[in-house]
Amino acid sequence: QVQLVESGGGLVQAGGSLRLSCAGSGSIFGIYTMGWYQQAPGKRRELVATITGDGRINYADSVKGRFTISRDNAKKTVYLLMNSLKPEDTAVYYCNADSRLLSTSYWGQGTQVTVSS
Repeated sequence: QVQLVESGGGLVQAGGSLRLSCAGSGSIFGIYTMGWYQQAPGKRRELVATITGDGRINYADSVKGRFTISRDNAKKTVYLLMNSLKPEDTAVYYCNADSRLLSTSYWGQGTQVTVSS
């Protein structure tokens, strides 16, 4: 069982930065692919970025060059550094832990990011 708790969301002006954190639990955190997803009002949840246990990274085209995902397996934490934020980045951001080996997937409760123009 993995529990995920996100933090770091808030209100920021366009062009600003935020860093989201997702603290996980469980003794095998390192085997999970960790991801950040965004869900804007009235829209489906969409991938922002993922990072595997061995550090392979994937980004959505909309955030490439602006967002950076990283993880610290010793701290069981994954981060999302968001720079050059745009109003269209406004959404609830969810942390996900996924393991195909264990056929399990866990979600955090989400953290709101609002970017004003």
